[in-house]
Amino acid sequence: MNRLVKRAAQVFGAFSGWDPRLLLSSLKQIPAFVESAVAYRNSALGTPSAMPLSISNLFPILSDATAHAGVARGHYFFQDLWMAQRVYENHPSSHVDVGSRVDGFIAHLLTTMKVTVVDVRPLVSEVPGLTFIQDDGSSLRQFEDGSLESLSSLHAVEHFGLGRYGDPVDAGAHERAMRSFVRVLRPGGHLYFSVPVGRERVEFNAHRIFAPTTVLDVFSDLKLERFAAVGDDGSMMPEARPGDLTRAEYGCGLFVFSK
Repeated sequence: MNRLVKRAAQVFGAFSGWDPRLLLSSLKQIPAFVESAVAYRNSALGTPSAMPLSISNLFPILSDATAHAGVARGHYFFQDLWMAQRVYENHPSSHVDVGSRVDGFIAHLLTTMKVTVVDVRPLVSEVPGLTFIQDDGSSLRQFEDGSLESLSSLHAVEHFGLGRYGDPVDAGAHERAMRSFVRVLRPGGHLYFSVPVGRERVEFNAHRIFAPTTVLDVFSDLKLERFAAVGDDGSMMPEARPGDLTRAEYGCGLFVFSK
């Protein structure tokens, strides 16, 4: 039942742009907002330096009062930090990424190295140290066999071929991309890879969830050097084993391979 409720909320949010759970939580904060606005107005009356409050300038933010100071959990937070640390440990002379978040993992890397990013979507920002190639990341035809020392693709391949990002629908695009990663990696090079893991399925057109064994099978020509995971509850599992995530609903597997 909880799964159905969660899915209904996701579908509603996808079509409406609203998260119904956040909306309900925000509505509960309206009385507190009104009370605090009145308190500010009264406080301003006796404070010469205070900026006056007018109804036309009300800008209610209703969810922050009950929010935490930050979100140090979940797939992207732990994945971006943990994988960046693994790349730093290996000190590559150059690094190429396929489809990872520029405002997360790539930003971490750019503090110490230049990065080339390949993505099917355009990148309108110019970022120092970042070279951008708009292309299909599932083929990597612009890179020769065995040419890359350091390669990453985080939380990206699960979307390939589903049309979500304007790419052609292709049910086998994810496997073609993974085999392309093996092809372009040089002997001694490292691949940093993550995807959702757990009960294997496709949730069209959002993403795929992979059985950990599927990832290991496709990358059977590579050596698994490190593995960590983010569990269903959003917590980091630094000493996880791939088999631990077999029955996960929506975990994140963090794989470091070498060739």
